[in-house]
Amino acid sequence: MKVLIDTHVFLWGPQQEEKLSRRVQTLLPAADLWISVASLWEIITKVQVGKLTIPTPVGDYLFAKLKANGVLVLPITFDHVKRAEKLPLHHRDPFDRILIAQSSEEKLPIVTSDPVFARYAVALIW
Repeated sequence: MKVLIDTHVFLWGPQQEEKLSRRVQTLLPAADLWISVASLWEIITKVQVGKLTIPTPVGDYLFAKLKANGVLVLPITFDHVKRAEKLPLHHRDPFDRILIAQSSEEKLPIVTSDPVFARYAVALIW
């Protein structure tokens, strides 16, 4: 099963498994995991503004974490951007909006604990 993981799921991953639901704990080892390049950009942005502390250089840390966990990166395409334009404004976070658009366009369920995502017509796993 292919899934798109939200930023917090990537950050928690196997190291903080207790923060994940039992369903997600069971799913992650068996699934093809994808993360949006938007999530990686969000992580770097949060580190730069002091909202998140992780080892630096951040790019090297993210690359190692992606590789260690077998996570593939989903680029943002113009089709994703066009889909985001059509989304209702239930959520104003641009990073989350592009994830929702990518999920919809690629027909990938999103693994997230964010309750706002449920306002959109996308498949959610938590």
